[in-house]
Amino acid sequence: MKKVTIYTDGACSGNPGPGGWGAVLICDGVQKEISGAQKDTTNNIMEITAVLEALKLLKFECEVEVYSDSAYVVNAFNQKWLENWQKNHWKTSSKEPVKNRELWEELYDLTQKHNTTFIKVKGHSDNELNNRCDYLATSAIKSVVRNGVSYK
Repeated sequence: MKKVTIYTDGACSGNPGPGGWGAVLICDGVQKEISGAQKDTTNNIMEITAVLEALKLLKFECEVEVYSDSAYVVNAFNQKWLENWQKNHWKTSSKEPVKNRELWEELYDLTQKHNTTFIKVKGHSDNELNNRCDYLATSAIKSVVRNGVSYK
């Protein structure tokens, strides 16, 4: 089984506001960068979207390590939030509807196609690939703000 390392980051200028996401995928020494933006979104949506878009690129079952500085994304898997939300009919522990449910469902489905591990990294530190993803995400925001359009 191929091993793929994915670094992701999402960013927002205002929350909500224009947002961007970036990801770096590494497999067999080959590195691919992807990014995108939305005109009106939230930081959490961009964090989830970064992982989603990276996983969508994988064409066959892989062993995947996802590195993210988003506690929201990492904890949803590592602390079993996602499993609990599903068991509780997409309600949080405080009985509120889970935000971004459609994105979580899509992300969950994609992670089930692979042997996926989530690893929390410290944001805005000395992690070169996390910093690169932050650059991709914030650059995407600048592009969407400058052009006034939303794209993926």
